[in-house]
Amino acid sequence: MKRILTINGGSSSLRYALFELRPGPVRVSGGKFERLSKDASAATDAMLEKLQAEHGCGTPDAIGHRIVHGMQHTAPKRINPKLMVQLRKIVPYDPEHMPREIELIKTLQRHFKRTPQVACFDTAFHRSMPRVATLLPIPRRYATRGVQRYGFHGLSFTFLLQQLVRLGDGAASKGRVILAHLGSGASLAAVRDGRCIDTSMGFTPAAGLVMGTRSGDLDPGLMSYLSLARRMTPKALQTMVNHESGLLGVSATSADVRDLLVRESRDERARDALDLFCYQAKKWIGSFAAALGGVDTLVFAGGVGENAAPIRSRICQGLGFLGLELDAGANTRGADLISSQQSRVAVRIIRTDEEIVIAEQTAQLLELDDTGD
Repeated sequence: MKRILTINGGSSSLRYALFELRPGPVRVSGGKFERLSKDASAATDAMLEKLQAEHGCGTPDAIGHRIVHGMQHTAPKRINPKLMVQLRKIVPYDPEHMPREIELIKTLQRHFKRTPQVACFDTAFHRSMPRVATLLPIPRRYATRGVQRYGFHGLSFTFLLQQLVRLGDGAASKGRVILAHLGSGASLAAVRDGRCIDTSMGFTPAAGLVMGTRSGDLDPGLMSYLSLARRMTPKALQTMVNHESGLLGVSATSADVRDLLVRESRDERARDALDLFCYQAKKWIGSFAAALGGVDTLVFAGGVGENAAPIRSRICQGLGFLGLELDAGANTRGADLISSQQSRVAVRIIRTDEEIVIAEQTAQLLELDDTGD
């Protein structure tokens, strides 16, 4: 039975899963390491030891990686020396994720010299966006260097659309869908007739909606101010925008929505952070509804979107003009469908699974799965 190991490397974390093809991918194991140092070798060794002990997994048949930034790639690619050169060149486009992802590829190449590895790009989902949605209003010469809006969370959005199809939601292929991946990293995507037409993240994953520790969109003049008046270096600015801002920065206590919900009744800063998050999410939904000409289905996913009923309720409050109405009881229970019977918009909760998308794309590219499932 063929086995695929999937690797989902973050800036300081490693999430992995082992799939068996039966014939389609079936998850048999998985786990996560957090707060990793620059050297992920120890975590990789621990992962492989666990898989060997629990499943006798010596050498997998293939390894699939989530690669956050894929530039112009529209499909997964087999990792080879040429692709590795490309990935190293775009480290400045995403210095928070790319170095760790490259390191994980190299580490696993040392462990499994003959095992094929595949890069599955988060940006590929958004390559269908119309040109106007990719443009940045800066001098055109930068566009020739790849400076544009890309969008991220593409593997999650791919899974959510697949699930809508399985649920028989016609909007997935012929309709207007807004996908909201809300977690410590958060973004939304507008999808018309199965194709992404816009997304909240832009040139980097720090753009768009306010997140756990990332700022989301900022006035560029603020960067000038902090650089000139506060003498912040580019590295300090990058650290602030990615690790010290968002819910953590506004609340001054926590990046975790669960903590903030507990504290908001007695801590104005926690309440401000949650209000800002919900307000911005609502604005993105409204703007995407305008771009789509309405909305047929809204999907909540990610750690916050899947588990925080009060956040879903606050985001949807006031969206009645779109024909959207929640069923309060269903929302509190975390039901799959949380819109009321009167709602013209289907509002769903779908538990996302990036790893199975990596496994599927890897199997299909390497033709490991005879069924194409």
